[in-house]
Amino acid sequence: MRTNVKIVNKSVHPLPAYQTTGSAGMDLKANLEEAITMQPMERRLIPTGLFIELPYGFEGQIRPRSGLSIKRGLTCVNAVGTIDSDYRGELRVPMINLSTEAQEIAPGERVAQLVLAKHGIVVWDEVETLETSERGAGGFGSTGS
Repeated sequence: MRTNVKIVNKSVHPLPAYQTTGSAGMDLKANLEEAITMQPMERRLIPTGLFIELPYGFEGQIRPRSGLSIKRGLTCVNAVGTIDSDYRGELRVPMINLSTEAQEIAPGERVAQLVLAKHGIVVWDEVETLETSERGAGGFGSTGS
């Protein structure tokens, strides 16, 4: 399924693109004038210079890049960040350095992935009781280890 999305690129980098034909996400690049250093446990918002207008019924998901996470301990603070269809501000990546060493982020470095997802719109149907299920109210760990 292809979806047209309006985008304003105020960075010096090309538009996000899929790296392979099977990719779900497009890499977001750091729009920095010079490299920055993140200390262990430091959190920063990394600018991308990108602004998008998502169609109603879609969300953008900012996700960590697996290579940065496992190799350098750099990941997204909120794991999956949601971009709502009515947001018009700059896409910024909330990053944290979970390693024990300072980590440098270079201008143009791929810092996260952007995945677009279609979603439903909920209309609440308030009731007094819910139907039973096999799981019931079992919470964390209730279905096994």
